[in-house]
This record gives sequence, C-alpha cells and structure tokens, in this order.
Amino acid sequence: MRNVLKISLVVLSALSLASCSKSTSGKSTLTGLPFNNAKYGNYIRGSETAGQEIPLGMVAIEGGSFTMGQVQDDVMFDWNTTPKKMHIRSFYMDETEVTNSEYFLYVQNTKDVFPPSEEKYKHIYNSVLPDTLVWRKSLGNTDILSENYLRHPAYSDYPVVGVSWLQANQYCKWRTNAVNLKKLIDKGYVKNIFENDSIRNFFDTDVFLADSDNLFDGDSTIYRRGIRTGGSTKGGRDAFQGRKITQADGVLSQKYRLPTEAEWEFAAKANIENREYNNIRGRKKYAWDGKYSRETSKRHKGDQMANFKQGKGNYSGLSGWSSDGSDIPIKVKSYPPNAFGLYDMSGNVAEWVSDVYRPIIDSEANDFNYFRGNIFTKKMIDKDGKVVIVNSNSNAEVEYDTLPNGIITPKQLPGTIKYIPITKDDATLRRNFSVSDNTDIGDGDLNSSRFYEDEQDQFGSKPSMYNSPKNPTKEVDPETGEEISVNDDKKRTTLISNRTRVYKGGAWSDREYWLDPAQRRYLPEYMATNFIGFRCVTDKVGPMSSSKNKKARNSAR
Repeated sequence: MRNVLKISLVVLSALSLASCSKSTSGKSTLTGLPFNNAKYGNYIRGSETAGQEIPLGMVAIEGGSFTMGQVQDDVMFDWNTTPKKMHIRSFYMDETEVTNSEYFLYVQNTKDVFPPSEEKYKHIYNSVLPDTLVWRKSLGNTDILSENYLRHPAYSDYPVVGVSWLQANQYCKWRTNAVNLKKLIDKGYVKNIFENDSIRNFFDTDVFLADSDNLFDGDSTIYRRGIRTGGSTKGGRDAFQGRKITQADGVLSQKYRLPTEAEWEFAAKANIENREYNNIRGRKKYAWDGKYSRETSKRHKGDQMANFKQGKGNYSGLSGWSSDGSDIPIKVKSYPPNAFGLYDMSGNVAEWVSDVYRPIIDSEANDFNYFRGNIFTKKMIDKDGKVVIVNSNSNAEVEYDTLPNGIITPKQLPGTIKYIPITKDDATLRRNFSVSDNTDIGDGDLNSSRFYEDEQDQFGSKPSMYNSPKNPTKEVDPETGEEISVNDDKKRTTLISNRTRVYKGGAWSDREYWLDPAQRRYLPEYMATNFIGFRCVTDKVGPMSSSKNKKARNSAR
C-alpha cells in the first residue's frame, strides 16, 4: 500500500511539473511553434503565475464596487465629498505607512549612488531628505523632534513625515528599482553589485529592459545568466547563458506608486467586513466597523482605536491614563488593522495620494479606477533608434529645477530614460484620450471654461478657473544687483492648481472628524508637514482574486 502511495505521489508531482512548464516551454496551440526554444526563433511566453506573489510588506486588496465619498452628514458643507459609485481594480498595498528606517534606507542608498561630494550630484542627496524643520513651532519647545525623529533608533518604526508629494513619488520609483535589483541578484541573473566597490550600484528597471548595456558602467560581466531556453548551445563557463530578460517573462515586479484617491478610500473603508452576500450592511464612519472611536470589547473597553487629537490641548489623555498611547505619531501596528489587514488608515498620520485635487470627482466621465493627474509620455528615441539616457555622457551636467519653496531638485535622475510628452500625432483619431497632460481635463481646461469657443493658444491669457498664486520669479535688485525671488502679489481667489495634491486620513494632530476615510484635503505637491506620511501600492496582474479556489458565481459550468 505504501508503494502505491509513493508511486501516486511521484506521478502527481510529474504531472504538476509538466503542467507548470507547459506555459513556459510548451507549443502554440494555434500554430504548433514551440515557445522559448532557440531552434525555433526563441519566441517568448512566460509562466502564467509569474509575478503574482504578494510583494514584501504588502497585503492583497481585492477590487470591487463601493460608494466613494461621505456617507455621513456633511457638517462642514464642503460639498467636495459627495457620494458616487466607483469600481476599483485589485491591487497590493503596504500594510503600514513607510517608516523612518525604510525611508532612511532610501536616503543612504541615494547618497551612495549619487555622492554629494561630486559637484554634478551635489543637489540630489539634499532633494530626498525629509524636512525635519516641520516639527518647529514659533511658540513651542519641539526641537528635540527636529533633531531626532528621523534618525534616532527610538523612532525607527514610526511613520516618516516631512516628506512632500514629490519626494514620496520619487521613493516609489526607487523602491521599484531596489526590489527588482534584489530579485535579479537572488535568482542569480546578476552578480551582487553591492560587494563590488568599483561599480556604482545604480539600477533602473526601464533601462534594464530597454538597453541593459547602459547599466553598471557598461560592464556586461555583471550579468551572470538570462532565461534558460530549449535548443540553446552552452558557451564557456564564464559566458552569458540563456536569453536576456524581458517584460514578457514576468520576472520583474510591477511599478510601485502612490495609491489613487479612489484606491486609498476603498482600502480604508474595507467594506468587505460589512458585506452580506452581495449587499453592504450599514455605512462605515471609520476604517473599523462601528460608530465610535473607542474600543467596545471587554478587555480594552474605552481605549481609543486610533491616534488623534481628542480635544483642545488633549493629544493623548491624562498622565497614567493615556487613551491613545502617543502625543505625536506612534509606532506602526500599534492599533488593530482593518478588515483588509491595513494599519492606521484612520489616525496616526494622514497620507499622500497621487491625485491632483479638484472639488468635484467626475464619476460621470469615468467610474472605473478613477484618477485625475494622468500625463501621458513616451520614451525619447534618438536618430539611431535607441532610447535616450539622461546624462549618458559622464561629463554632462545634471539639469535641476528650483521649486517655489527654494528646494533644488533634479528634473530627471542621471542614468534614467528620458521621457517626453506625447504629441497630437500620437493621439490622432483616438477616442479615449486626446492630449498629453490630463490634470485639468474637464475641470480647469479650455473646454470647461466660459472661453470654450476660443483657440487653445488664446486661453493662456484669459482669467483662469483656478486662479492660484504663481511661482516666484527671479529678478535683479536694482540697488544691490543681486538676483532675488519675487513672490506673486496679484489678487488670487484659490490655492487650487495643477500642482495641488490630495491627502487622505486623519492624523495625530487632527480632531475625530478627519478620521472618516471619505474626507479629503489638499496641499501643494512640493510642501511637507509633520502630520502627512505615505504608503505605496503596486498593481495586481492576472486574476482579480488571490484565492486559488475562488470562482465567479456565474462562471460557466
């Protein structure tokens, strides 16, 4: 009997291996041509399960429909959170906000890759540093936080603050490259470049896929092997084996990014715990289920469920009876997660999302994965048909941009692919988009203004719908001859612009009203505070659900 069981296990294992390899080394069911075979053109087909594992530090958020916006009384009468039905695709989200230690890893790596001691890189390192002076107050004794909150190990697992939207966005790009580099090293495709002091450990995923010879100072010996294929001949011991990795192989992770406002609110509300079959029971006021901000279970009854300001001069309760545990941001995972497994979606710190702010979310224009802020670009190609790499010449100067608050930041990091806006020719006869910059589409552009009959080139001189202050200009002081910054002194009617970004969720310094996931506020993308942090998301590919046994209720039988 035991022998029969052993034989059965062996047969089952062989069948499972055969089925797994079928998608990567099988034949086309329509032509009979084999995939991944050097003798037959090496045509690519990756494994169907590639790239579907849950990323480190993230949880799976299964998509679906929900009511976006405020479902409680609008006591502030903002009218910018009116409810509307939306559908969200499945994605992965960080279970906590990015912590000080994780962000400081990014800071240290940036310093290694772009040493500030080199003249051309001197502003790159400073551009990623959080603004620690956000803790200062004119009438407050808070310098201890300015000096210690970011770097002291006591705050390692506290959410990073003092980070602008632009910095958070750059962190997401760096994380994509760091994760993919580690994957390539772990799977033996690339040597561990961190052990080699003679090679700058800069890595960019897009460059790796487009032209890997532009990485690692052109040292091709860094690449140990590629994708093994059938019918290929083996080279020497030190020769590169296999085929170069492509996006179609599914080896590399999807890009990390900030969540859209709709994604963040969907994940925070976690209506999955209010679902009864295909109906939602009740309306959620917080990220947890219930009408109150205090714990109702017998063991922890009366404790606050989040870190927030409870009243005037009351950030944590009485001495010896702290109701929320902290008077500033608290260590992540200090409170129970919501139904999706996400921590601190209400309270602790507010969080940047990717959307450009507008008072109205136009669900009539799009109710599927809504997002405002798309800028469609394409890779810049030179006359030889190759992608253009920023500062590919070692002697080239890095281009910098000065933000309205005086911070100097690189327009694009050296070594990355140069992207340019799409042209009118690229959008000819398309029905789904017509321009490159869609940040003010339908709300601030020519067609949404009272000058809609004018030509586009005349629109710039007309009064703007969102008459926000302009960036400071550089002028020469007639008395001293020095170049000075002059602020915009014209009468303005709003702070909303195409550089104004949404942030969501209540913070340690907010009153309970802001804990509602539907609430939305805005701030210029280049500004930072001591109460806004962020977390990353990445897109889920393949089936909507991560459960292998889950099928659509109306699937074909």
